[in-house]
Amino acid sequence: MTDTQSAVSASPADSGVADDVFVQIRNLKMHFPVTEGTIVQKTVAHVKAVDGVSFDINRGETLGLVGESGCGKTTVGRCILQLERPTAGEIMFDGRDLTQLTQKELIPVREKVQVIFQDPYSSLNPRMKIGAMLEEPMRVHRIINNASERKERVKELLSVCGLDPKFADRYPHEMSGGQRQRVGIARALALDPAFIICDEAVSALDVSIQAQVINLLEDLREQFNLTYLFIAHDLSVVRHISNRVAVMYLGNLVELADGDELFDNPTHPYTRALLDAVPIPDPVVEEDREHRIIKGEVPSPMNPPSGCVFHPRCPMAVDSCRSSVPEFREITSGHYVACTEV
Repeated sequence: MTDTQSAVSASPADSGVADDVFVQIRNLKMHFPVTEGTIVQKTVAHVKAVDGVSFDINRGETLGLVGESGCGKTTVGRCILQLERPTAGEIMFDGRDLTQLTQKELIPVREKVQVIFQDPYSSLNPRMKIGAMLEEPMRVHRIINNASERKERVKELLSVCGLDPKFADRYPHEMSGGQRQRVGIARALALDPAFIICDEAVSALDVSIQAQVINLLEDLREQFNLTYLFIAHDLSVVRHISNRVAVMYLGNLVELADGDELFDNPTHPYTRALLDAVPIPDPVVEEDREHRIIKGEVPSPMNPPSGCVFHPRCPMAVDSCRSSVPEFREITSGHYVACTEV
C-alpha cells in the first residue's frame, strides 16, 4: 500500500452500525531498525512490520483484523495503543492524532482506549490479588478515590464478566485460563473505555471457553456501547464476532469487507487461500472440496518484494504485479481489495 492509497470506511451491511467513524488509521508504518555492533551500533536494515496501512473503525462496531503470524496485526494494535511510536502515519481517535500527543497528553486518552491481551497466564501479575489488580487503574487515573467505592466497583466488574465477586481475594494461579481472561476483560472495563483492542483474546483458550468469552464480549459491546478492534488468526471466531473484516499480509492490507461478504465472496487470492485452509466439519464435503495451497514461504519483512507483496506466491500474478503496487480499490459497495486481476 502506498502513500496515495486512501483510507476506507463502510458501514457493515444489515448490522445496525451507524456510519460514524471513531478511529481512523492513515498510511500507518512501523519499521523496526536492525542494528549491528556492540559498542558503536549502526542501523543496517529495517523490519517493515507495518508498511502503509489505512482503514477506519466505526463507532459501536467490531472490526476483525486477520492474517497469518508475523503479518503485522499485533503491531497495528500496539501502535494504536501508543505502546509503539509509529514510523509514519496518523492515528485519529475521536478527532485527535495520537501520534502527535506527548506521554502526558496521552494519559486521558488511555482511559478510553484499553486492551485485552492474548495470554491470560502472563498478562496478570502473579503477586497481586485480583481485586488489587482491578483497583489499580482506578487509583492511578484517580477516577474513584474512595477505597470502599473502588471495592464495590471491583465486585461489579467481576459480576458483569461472569465471575463470583469473591474472586477479588484470589491470586491468578488459583483460577483457570478462562477465568483469568475474564479478569483481563474486567480490567479493560475498569476505566469505562470506549474502544478496546482484543489482541488474540481467545486464542490461548479451549474451544468451549472461547465461545463463552466471545459471547461475553458481544454482550459487553451491546451493554456498554463499546467499539472493538478484534485481532485474530482464527477465521471462524472472527466471522462470529466481527461486523467487518480486514485481511493483512506482510504489513499490508489486501482486503476489507463486511464480514458475510468477505467470507461468502473472497476476492483477493490470499483471502481465498486463508479460507481454504479452514477445515469443514463434514468429512464428505471436506474430501470433495478443492484445496488451494499457497506456494513458497512468506518473504522477509526486512526485504519485502517489489510491487504487490503477494506476487511471489500468487497463482494469478502477471508481469505488472512485480513492478506496480495495486491500488486498494472498491469493487462493490463496501468491499475493497488490493489486486489488479480481480
